Amino acid sequence: MGAFSYHAAHMAALTLAMLLALLRVCAAGNPPFSCGQGAPTQGLAFCNPALPPAQRAADLVARLSLAEKVSQLGDEDPTTASKYAVAFVRGLQGSSPTVLQTSACCKHASAYDLEAWNGAIRYNFNARVTAQDMADTFNPPFKSCVEEGRASCVMCAYTTINGVPACASNDLLSRTFKGDWGLNGYVSSDCDAVALMHDAQFYRPSPEDTVAVALKAGLDLNCGNYTQVHGMAAVRQGRMTEQDVDRALRNLFAVRMRLGHFDGDPRGSALYGGLGAKDVCSPTHKNLALQAATSGIVLLKNDAGILPLRRGAVASAAVIGHNANDPRALNGNYFGPPCETTTPLQGLQGYVQNVRFLAGCDSAACGFAATGQAVGLAASSDYVFLFMGLSQAQEQEGLDRTSLLLPGKQQSLITAVANAAKRPVILVLLTGGPVDVTFAKGNPKIGAILWAGYPGQAGGLAIARVLFGDHNPSGRLPVTWYPEEFTKVPMTDMRMRADPATGYPGRSYRFYQGNAVYKFGYGLSYSKFSRQLVVSGTGNEAPNTNLLAGLAATPTADGGASYVVEEIGADGCEQLKFPAVVEVQNHGPLDGKHSVLMFLRWPNATGGRPVSQLIGFRTHHLKAGEKASLRFDVSPCEHFSRAREDGKKVIDGGSHFLRVGKDEHEISFES
Repeated sequence: MGAFSYHAAHMAALTLAMLLALLRVCAAGNPPFSCGQGAPTQGLAFCNPALPPAQRAADLVARLSLAEKVSQLGDEDPTTASKYAVAFVRGLQGSSPTVLQTSACCKHASAYDLEAWNGAIRYNFNARVTAQDMADTFNPPFKSCVEEGRASCVMCAYTTINGVPACASNDLLSRTFKGDWGLNGYVSSDCDAVALMHDAQFYRPSPEDTVAVALKAGLDLNCGNYTQVHGMAAVRQGRMTEQDVDRALRNLFAVRMRLGHFDGDPRGSALYGGLGAKDVCSPTHKNLALQAATSGIVLLKNDAGILPLRRGAVASAAVIGHNANDPRALNGNYFGPPCETTTPLQGLQGYVQNVRFLAGCDSAACGFAATGQAVGLAASSDYVFLFMGLSQAQEQEGLDRTSLLLPGKQQSLITAVANAAKRPVILVLLTGGPVDVTFAKGNPKIGAILWAGYPGQAGGLAIARVLFGDHNPSGRLPVTWYPEEFTKVPMTDMRMRADPATGYPGRSYRFYQGNAVYKFGYGLSYSKFSRQLVVSGTGNEAPNTNLLAGLAATPTADGGASYVVEEIGADGCEQLKFPAVVEVQNHGPLDGKHSVLMFLRWPNATGGRPVSQLIGFRTHHLKAGEKASLRFDVSPCEHFSRAREDGKKVIDGGSHFLRVGKDEHEISFES
């Protein structure tokens, strides 16, 4: 996952031991239906770890009264998001098919893109989404999460999708999650989502009807107490049956069986039973936090090679910005207690002896800027470092930004400082989402721009290591950085594809047809790398497209033809796969990682086709002068397909182009 900058990733590693302890260690004693030593129920089938979890869960549920049953009911690119989700889930849950370290839950499914924007709020927003956009944008990350990551939980969102609340959608919960994708686990609601279906979305006339429609749709667990309060009445009124409750509980308890909750006291026997808080802040975990932070930093601008700086060459440094010495600025919306925090100011103090600091703004909102003081400090310093950006006051859950510009007086402060400095200044941005920094990108007095995201407890040290060349930056932007003009596009408009007739520009690098401040996948290095694309490793050998000869081609609106992936079949799709190799060389001057991104380009973007589509990425560390061959396993059924208007995946006949940088290779599918 090193190619793209996901700064929340290291938090999973840091809190993993704590999560394991919380989810695996049960309270002492023998509560009802306990499997602990000496418990009266110890000999029953649900306590037998040799039986399959589903069988154990069914035995336990059958022994509960109805009251006991009801009480238990208490990124832009789909490819990148999918790979991230799979890695995250596997890291949390472990690799065993029968035993879970933790139960990982993928959320919020699906089409959940709005929090609060111009009066529209997530609790009652009706997302109008086409089958085409659901198939190739909103659902793929969740599909990979379940099928490849083997997640044991999916959380349905607050969103209403085409008039049906996500947590009441049988099509989404039962047919898609549990049926098509084979979810081996349970579906949970977001917190209070079931109550909101009645109180804010007015989907059903009574609480009992609301609880019933959710459980019948495939919901297994409600975050909140709404099903506990109204579930018994829903059964008594005939809105749902005890069998509906049993189905939900079997899914829930099967996961708890896999977690070891019914294998007795785990503290003396379970693999992770002895873990606790002491295991979180280990040297290994702290080093991983630093590694994740440094790998995620993206170098956006480096005019005249101002970076990296040489240790000892900076006589004095002015550090200006509200994000320079605020530990809170390093963390995202949700985080555990940091083991120890290094702010950017502290990180630079490890490299430069004479450092002077000025916040400049009292917060990211920057309603007031100490511009005069900042200008004076900049003019009297050898180098100037600006740490600006956003905070959770703009980006936390429940908020949507209405501007892509830096808030308040940040831009004017940066420009004034740059004009006063002795040499081009270095701007470091701490944000979660994109910002329009066109003013800085085109200003020669701003020599370098780095994006550090919210890098966590080791963020300050990570930034300093990049600035002084102890780490060669290799991060790439995981989203398009749009210009401020993009805010004219209503956030309530869920369409991904551009509509030139109305001036709608589309969303994400796959469909957006406007100008970008920085493109998806952009990121610089201190070294120069060259790449050469070689298909199949043997020159111009193409995949065996003759396999499509026996299939009926469907005419397309633009006069071409396409082949339905379902009709190609699993065996056919397997035979269509082929390798593509990218030869990479690091021409120096520094050792470093290089991220290679491979895209598919269609000859045209008509008929709802993407402009381009990421096939995959590989990251490899090369010493200066070293060469390497990076292999991509290309699956046309997955990578060359697009979604039709009805949501079905098809491969177009005719030319397709594999692209790595400016290097392209044509592959044609003909019957």
